[in-house]
Amino acid sequence: MVKVGVLGATGMVGQRFISLLAGHPDFEIAALAASGKSAGKRYEDATTWYLNDAMPEEVKDIEVIETDPAKMDKDVEIVFSSLPTEFAAKVEKAYAKDFVVASNASAMRMKKDIPLVIPEVNPQFLDMIDAQQKHNNWDGFIVTNPNCSTIAMTLTLKPIFDNFNINRLYVSTMQAISGAGYNGVPSMGILDNIIPYIGGEEEKMESETLYLLGSLDGDEVKPADFPVSASCHRVAVVDGHTEAVFLELDEDVDIEKVKKVMSEFKGLPQELGLYSAPEHPVIVREEDDRPQPRMDRNASGGMAATVGRLRKDAAMENSLKYVLVGHNTIRGAAGASILNAELINKQIL
Repeated sequence: MVKVGVLGATGMVGQRFISLLAGHPDFEIAALAASGKSAGKRYEDATTWYLNDAMPEEVKDIEVIETDPAKMDKDVEIVFSSLPTEFAAKVEKAYAKDFVVASNASAMRMKKDIPLVIPEVNPQFLDMIDAQQKHNNWDGFIVTNPNCSTIAMTLTLKPIFDNFNINRLYVSTMQAISGAGYNGVPSMGILDNIIPYIGGEEEKMESETLYLLGSLDGDEVKPADFPVSASCHRVAVVDGHTEAVFLELDEDVDIEKVKKVMSEFKGLPQELGLYSAPEHPVIVREEDDRPQPRMDRNASGGMAATVGRLRKDAAMENSLKYVLVGHNTIRGAAGASILNAELINKQIL
């Protein structure tokens, strides 16, 4: 068993890490780190538990430590980071001197030598790790996962990108409030309302998508070459991001062929049989009124993206459009980092 720690363990994504890691066949939770006000307390006493499933018994009596690499148990090999961006930018590098950091924070995404990875999409980007360690003189390293809305969309794009030529992409998102954290959106601000702006989200979707679908040339990433335009909105749904995707391709496509390549798509995690990998990363629904977040966000334990309403657009030549739903705090956050760590454990450690 690989011993692991969770940074930001008392927050919503930290709790999701703990929920998903409890009972994991490869990983054992050995350390939980949080702010100074929580340090020294039993995890159960330090935490207001937000998730629907109960707090795992195995973590209740763990004493919370400060978010300081010097305090981390040296037997820990992997730390999962759900730290706020500003803090992560300072702390994750310090941890990477000695530990593998599987980060859901945005601070180190798109940085030179630090791979941004979806294991089904671009596992080869892990080849950057050697250069990262050499350049920084680290024994450990950092691997990041993308933004929550980007992960769900890029999973669905990968089989299309591999089989057809994309000329341009437009996406409009309807994102769940849990993406902003428990206290991120006031109830009086979101009830009976839609908030048409999420800071930095559109830029992340536009840049990260092209990076993930790009190619690795030595230690440099050459992004995919087509324009992406995103419009991101917060809606009154607790969990599960919904996204409407519009594609212009360079040829007319058969919708049934698109459905086939999406539903049959598998990647390296499926080949390796990784514990958290969904059997089918993309699930295609035929019903007119699916996917819906309440009904489809937990598909394959929340690790698959569900697609529906695949059709052509009469207003655009060589078009394809569809709706997708992905669980933003599972596949879009903690589950993404855990799947990255499973791949690292299988291939690198």
